[in-house]
Amino acid sequence: MTLQELTHHLQENSKDLSQEFKRLFHGRGGLYEGWRHLTIDSIDTILSVALYFEMEPKKEEELFAMLTHFLSTSRHDTLVVQRRYIQGSPSEVLVGEIPENLYVLENDMKIKLNLLSNKNSGYFPDMKNGREFVRQNAKDKHVLNLFSYTCAFSLAAKLGGAVSVVNVDMSKGALSSGKANHTLNKIDMRGVSFLPYNILKSFSGLKKKGPYDMIIIDPPSFQRGSFEATKDYQKIVQKLPQLASEECIILACLNSPELESSFVIDLFKELAPSFTFSHRLENVAEFASADEERSLKNLVFVPKR
Repeated sequence: MTLQELTHHLQENSKDLSQEFKRLFHGRGGLYEGWRHLTIDSIDTILSVALYFEMEPKKEEELFAMLTHFLSTSRHDTLVVQRRYIQGSPSEVLVGEIPENLYVLENDMKIKLNLLSNKNSGYFPDMKNGREFVRQNAKDKHVLNLFSYTCAFSLAAKLGGAVSVVNVDMSKGALSSGKANHTLNKIDMRGVSFLPYNILKSFSGLKKKGPYDMIIIDPPSFQRGSFEATKDYQKIVQKLPQLASEECIILACLNSPELESSFVIDLFKELAPSFTFSHRLENVAEFASADEERSLKNLVFVPKR
């Protein structure tokens, strides 16, 4: 793909933009030769760019010149770039300025955003279909949200009519952002809890608050000292029968390129045989990948009949 073709791609994908978040270019999926290092997002009037490895200075200069010109023809007035290949993943504003209280809009749901913080902004856009699934299936349910981060799944569950949501994450800072997200969406906090637990060491406490009618498992694929999918995912799966109600739906997420869907499906067959694999949720179209098994895997499990 040439720079001119990239420009045309952005123009075509920008025709129906609104305040809602949209990924305009997903080079990470490997569908565009020579651009695996680049993603470009539209966040209302902000154009957010991420670079995953260093570009040649001249090519980077040409890219940013094109994007700056693109701003003048689109709804955007701000250009932000994050260099994911540098330790700490620093971000900088190249054009315009970022509002103090920035949030992203997804299906009328607001999620606080910090584009200048560090590697993660507080929002994972590729999980949009997972949140919509929860919203469509949470009515009257007691929900357990494991590895809740900033609690976007909790927002979806409550907006979908969940009776209660237990959010669990080791990071008190992330849970604090989660509370702010609930306030931002004017969600009644009754029945919503935020527990700063080490999930792998807190099953007895979680069991006392159960049983749960929906369980969401959305761990990091690898977080040193906290969670490693290859050896820790099984510890969660084997405890699920003790936490789940008879009608419990489980959304098991995996975002490791090295592990396929079968990794989780086989764990359930061995360690939680009372559940059966139902289906995999489709990924957001804008996040298409040359190899879908290397992309996000949202797997739904239901009680075996």
